[in-house]
Amino acid sequence: MLLEGRVAVVTGGGRGIGRAIAEMFYREGARVAVASRNTKNLQSFTMELNSGDHRIVPFRCDVTDKDQVEVMVGNVVEVWDRIDILVNNSGASGMTPIEPGDGPGHDDAVEAKWQEILSTNLTGLYYCTREAVRHMPSDGAGRIINLSSVLGKFGVPGYAAYCASKHGVIGFTKALALELAPRKITVNSLCPGWVATEMAAQGVAEGARRQGLTPEEFRRRAEERVPLGRFIAPEEVARLALFLASDAGAGITGQSINIDGGAAMW
Repeated sequence: MLLEGRVAVVTGGGRGIGRAIAEMFYREGARVAVASRNTKNLQSFTMELNSGDHRIVPFRCDVTDKDQVEVMVGNVVEVWDRIDILVNNSGASGMTPIEPGDGPGHDDAVEAKWQEILSTNLTGLYYCTREAVRHMPSDGAGRIINLSSVLGKFGVPGYAAYCASKHGVIGFTKALALELAPRKITVNSLCPGWVATEMAAQGVAEGARRQGLTPEEFRRRAEERVPLGRFIAPEEVARLALFLASDAGAGITGQSINIDGGAAMW
C-alpha cells in the first residue's frame, strides 16, 4: 500500500487517464476524491470501487468555476482534514485553426473552443492548485501532479490552443516547483503521447477527417510514428503518477516526464 492513509484529489477522474489514476491510488490505500463535471460517470465509477470503506468519494466540479472549486476542496477537507496529493487531470482539446473558415459562425466557434481549452487546461489547473495547496502538509508528503502532453513540447498544425495550454502547464509546473520547494511539496507534470482513451478516439476521428482517411488508417499511421509502435494504456500513465505520488518520488520535482512510446525524445 504505497499511499496508505493519504488523501488525494483527482480532477477529471470519471474517465480515461483520471479514472485510471484514481483507481490505482485507491487500490494503493489512498482516500480519493474524484472530481468531474459528469455526475453519471462519477457515480458509476465510485459505486464500482467502493467496498464499504468510503475511501473514494465523488464530487461534481467544473474546474473553470472558481466557486465550485472552492466548495469541492472545502468539502474534501471537511471529510478528511487535509489534502496530500493533487492530480490536475481535467482537460479539454479540439482544433482551433487560425485561418478563417467557411460558413457562418466559424470564427465564433473557434474562439469559443479556444476559451474552453485555455480556461480548462490552465485557469482551472490554477484554481484547483491554489485551493489545494492551502491544505497540504509541509512534511515532505505533498504532491502536485499536472497532466501536460507531448504537445506541451512540440506543435501540431491546427491545435494552437491545446499546444499553448500544455506548454503553459509545463511552465506552471517549473515555477510552482520552485515556489513550493521550501514546503517540501513536489510539483511535476506528465506528458503522455497518444493514450487509448475516449479523448484520443475523438482526436483520431478529427485527424482522419482532416486528412481524408478512415479512423483506422489514421491510427495505424499514428502508431507507425511511435518508436514502440502503439498507443499507451491509461494504466501506464497511472503507474507513473503513482511513483511520483509515493515516497519513492520524493526527490523529483519540476520535471515534465514523457510517457509516449518514444515519440518525443526530449
